[in-house]
Parts: sequence; C-alpha cells; structure tokens
Amino acid sequence: MPNKSYFPFLSFAFLYLIFTLFQWEILTSWLKPFLIPLLAFVLIKTATFEVKKALWFALLFSWFGDVLLLFVTKNSLFFILGLVSFLLAHLAYIYLFLKLQPQKSNPFNRYLVLIVLYLFSFLYLLWDSLHEMKIPVIVYALVISIMLYVVIQLHLSTKQKATRILVWGAIFFVLSDSILAINKFYTPINWSSFWIMSTYLTAQFLLVYGILAQKKDAS
Repeated sequence: MPNKSYFPFLSFAFLYLIFTLFQWEILTSWLKPFLIPLLAFVLIKTATFEVKKALWFALLFSWFGDVLLLFVTKNSLFFILGLVSFLLAHLAYIYLFLKLQPQKSNPFNRYLVLIVLYLFSFLYLLWDSLHEMKIPVIVYALVISIMLYVVIQLHLSTKQKATRILVWGAIFFVLSDSILAINKFYTPINWSSFWIMSTYLTAQFLLVYGILAQKKDAS
C-alpha cells in the first residue's frame, strides 16, 4: 500500500485525468508540468540508495519530455526533442534495472520472443506512415523494448513482489508509447489523450513505487 507521500501525486493525477476526459486542454496544459515533480517529491523523503541518482535522471528526462510535448502544435521539432528526452529516460531506467540485477542471472529468457514479435508487429503497422520518422521511431521502439526485456529479466532473477510491480510499470509505459505512436502516425484514437496519460502516469507511479519497494526488500 503506498504511503502518504504518494498521495499528492495520486490526487493530482486523478484530477488531471478527469480534466483530460472532459478535454479541458488549457487546464491540462497548465497542470501537466506538475505531475512528475509531485512523484519525484517522494524521493526527497527517501534516504540515499544505490540507484537513486538514476531514478532522478529518469524522472527528470520524463519531465522534460512532458513539457516539450506540450508545444508540438507550434513546431514539429518539439516532438523530436520530446522523443529524445523520453529516450534518455528509458536509458536511465535500463541502467537502473541492470544495476539491480543479481550478479548471477541468465541473460536470456523466454519472453524475448514475445517482445521481438511485438517490436516487429508494431513497426510493421506504422511503417508506411512514418516517412522521415522511420529511424527515430525504430531507435525509440528498440530502446523501450530493451527496457521491458531487462526489467522482466530482473524479475525472473529475483522473484520479488517489488520487481513484479516494475514489470507492470514497464508494460504500461510500452502501452502508453504505443497508443501515442498509433494515434500520431496510424489512425486517430478516441480519447487518445486520456489513454496515453492514464497509462503513462500508471507506469511512472509503478516504476517509482516498485523501485522503492525493491530497495526495502533488498535491505
């Protein structure tokens, strides 16, 4: 059960998603930059631990991505910059999960086939509509797929409840990015902003909560 330090983020995220459902875009644009900082606030009250700095970086670049994507209607360059920011966030998460990995663990697991199948199916679906975005999307999809694979490997190596939470966080992150990409490049999705942000906020919450819970399990 999340402690009280998560409640400001959870309350604010709930309010934000309600506004998103009603498509109150001016309000959501003003509120969005506060979401990740409220989640990061939890870390301020947490003692230093091995991967805390990496988690800070993951949340910082996620925040950059959130803010940059607010301006995509003004200039398409902001989408590229947002993509790069989230790419760096995923790299920080990959580094973090690798640091948590036990020294003795099997580098391959049976879920690799499913992840590769998802990656190729996803790219195949979008391919004809990507145009000049082909290379950026390939790189991004590859990195987030690696992030998912690494966290699954972490869970299979530790079998902890906390790492299972991390797996679900990564899955929701992949789902959020997939919805965003399909909505932007393939076909519009009804209530896309709600689905993108609800899965994204769930992902970030589960990742932070899972990492802090894993820290407790390991201590």
